[in-house]
Amino acid sequence: MKVKTNTLKYEIHNIFRIFILLICSIFISTQTNGQEKEGAVLPFKEPASSSVTGKTLADSKHQWRKAEKHLPENAPNIVIFMTDDAGFANPSAFGGPVNMPTMKRLAESGISYNAFHTTAMCSPTRASLLTGRNHHRVATGQIAELSSDWDGYLGKIPKSTATLPQILSYYGYNTAAFGKWHNTPITDITKLGPFDRYPTGIGFDYFYGFLAGETSQYEPRLFENTNPIEPPHDANYHLTEDLAKKAIEWIQTSKTITPEKPFFLYFTPGAVHGPHQIFKEWADKYNGKFDEGWEALRAMTFEKQKEMGWIPKDAVLNPLAMGMQKWSDVPQSQREFQSRLMEIYAGFLEHTDVQYGKIVDELDRQGVLENTLIIYINSDNGPSAEGMNGTISELLAQNAMPSTIEQQIEVLNKDYGGMEALGGPKLDIMYHHGWAYAGASPFQGTKLVAAHLGGTRTPMVISWPKKIKHDGKVRSQFHHVNDIASTIYDILDITPPKVVNGVEQQPLDGTSMVYTFNNPETKTTKGAQYFEILGSRGVYHDGWFAGTFGPKKPWSTDPTGIINWEPEKEEWELYNLNEDYSQAENLADKNPEKLGELKAIFDKEATDNLVYPIGASFYTVFYSPSELPSSPLTEWSFYEGQERIPEAMAPKFVSGRSTVAIIDTEINNNTEGVLFALGGISSGFTVYIDKGFLKAEYNAMTLNRYKVASTTTIPTGKVKIEVETTYDTKERLAPATITLKVNGKEVGQGRIERSVPALHTASETFDIGVDLGSPVSLDYYDRVPFRFNGKIEKIYIKYIDE
Repeated sequence: MKVKTNTLKYEIHNIFRIFILLICSIFISTQTNGQEKEGAVLPFKEPASSSVTGKTLADSKHQWRKAEKHLPENAPNIVIFMTDDAGFANPSAFGGPVNMPTMKRLAESGISYNAFHTTAMCSPTRASLLTGRNHHRVATGQIAELSSDWDGYLGKIPKSTATLPQILSYYGYNTAAFGKWHNTPITDITKLGPFDRYPTGIGFDYFYGFLAGETSQYEPRLFENTNPIEPPHDANYHLTEDLAKKAIEWIQTSKTITPEKPFFLYFTPGAVHGPHQIFKEWADKYNGKFDEGWEALRAMTFEKQKEMGWIPKDAVLNPLAMGMQKWSDVPQSQREFQSRLMEIYAGFLEHTDVQYGKIVDELDRQGVLENTLIIYINSDNGPSAEGMNGTISELLAQNAMPSTIEQQIEVLNKDYGGMEALGGPKLDIMYHHGWAYAGASPFQGTKLVAAHLGGTRTPMVISWPKKIKHDGKVRSQFHHVNDIASTIYDILDITPPKVVNGVEQQPLDGTSMVYTFNNPETKTTKGAQYFEILGSRGVYHDGWFAGTFGPKKPWSTDPTGIINWEPEKEEWELYNLNEDYSQAENLADKNPEKLGELKAIFDKEATDNLVYPIGASFYTVFYSPSELPSSPLTEWSFYEGQERIPEAMAPKFVSGRSTVAIIDTEINNNTEGVLFALGGISSGFTVYIDKGFLKAEYNAMTLNRYKVASTTTIPTGKVKIEVETTYDTKERLAPATITLKVNGKEVGQGRIERSVPALHTASETFDIGVDLGSPVSLDYYDRVPFRFNGKIEKIYIKYIDE
């Protein structure tokens, strides 16, 4: 009896054990299936075969497997428009001076936000938008050209933060990006790649645009997918129009070939970043409208913003920042120049908005506008003050090359025919910082200022006629660009995946904004949000904002602030945004406890998001320029046909980098063209043959063009040409001597009186046997690309006196 009892207990135990294992198995299976259904692991598993396989076709049954659907029925198309360097106070739809009919149209069919934020800088904002994470978390605390090895500044979006287009692609969307990218490491932008951080490497099926931070609107350095391509040299060409045309063609193809699939279109054209370039008729629409100056424009816009209910009635207009030039201090002889720069900017911005309108019209023609979610972000950061006091050559400021407005106007009149040339292809212009500050009304700050709302706050419009009804009420919930991905996932019922392509994912930092769609006055659900760009930093929490300006004013080339900067000793400001919309009253002295609380929150957020060390943004560009991402080589052998090599990966023709170029070539009596060229119309170095003479030109930021030519025509046949550039010192702006030799004999010599210290352009390239893009020299402007018609055996370039 005892044995039977023990056996029974054993059997009961086994049955119970099996029951528990069965329950666990079912639970695990359910969880696994649930995870797969929700996309916890991406990509989704390939669908299993639906066919029955026998030993012969006679005893087999064929049936095509069907792909599983992972999206809700009638998932919307998604379009994101994002302009570059536009101001909070620019759009006419919200009280500004610039006619922007597409923004107005979408605002009148959708909803608008007046407390939406970016990171204050282009690449970080784009990385944050595309990943749904904070910008340092995705290694984009600085632009890739100035990256360093600290985790938050590496310039490479990590695989652990899969992008919005990657996720949407796996769920069944067609995806495409058009325009500016600026999230690929500069050292990867060659024909060798790697290509995994190009747009098509992180989720986009198709890309048409440029990879750099800016490019010419007339001769852009274009890519299609991973392939460099050339735009037509056409007097009617404009990049933003080209991008809109290509986007429309892609929409048409998407709806023709796969009408059942929704699409995601990321359209960020790079306008109105410098250089400001637009056809004369667009700028002429604004003739005389800015003749009273930037302070008058700022005040006028502020009143309209209030009248329209875009900003609160009790908002305060902040004054110009200390040290900014007032309109009354601008000499009468310079006012036409300054006003025209703003007219061009305004025409450029209106033209950009009109291109968005072409895409919206196409959505309407296709019959899909009703079910298209359009997110129109006015800008990736605040308006840019990087044009300093107004300029005909925008990178003068980035190179810290001193100049005066009188000098620039003199060159404009002497070499370019006067004001008519502004906005055209021969000049890389930017407007005065005063116009940028007017574009930030009513806030303090501009682009690159993370401590003040003028650098981060931008209007946003969302239109989705099928689901969102226009109610005419402004949404004032505090939100950030990292919330866009979360909002889209929420709409599509997508759970952010835990694993993508075998890589464990970091959690999102964003918060869905869907709760605001039908509840305009509901309280924000956004938690703490930090900001940091170039040492300027801030933090938002529960209606309060604290920040410290940082070491450098974007509208000043004075490096003193960085030299003497002690981040831990900076004074912080405190603002109650619930009562002070425009961040006008600093409460730091009145409420030190709240300030301390917010500083502690910033410290936690900064630690969690890889912001530290503060100052890492400046490390390569200011403290250790030798470590800037660039080619490690000191000598190169180039061959005919090698083109579109980024400036960072090419020999440097800048201050203190003496070089010798040895060119083995074969020429005849009719030989002409470029032997090699670096840069473009605004700045660069070119060596070429013209009418039998060997010539070189060092274009130092448009203001100075140093030319050398052989004293006689060069011989025909096999010829060895040497071009030696020897700097007097290794100091910035150092003078240099250019010496030309043919078959060992000196044939010409000239001086560079003032060299370019850092970089010639943002996107132009180094080319052998041709000058692609805009030409370095005006002397062959009408013959671009002025391809060499002789034979180049080899060009050997090395640094000398290293």
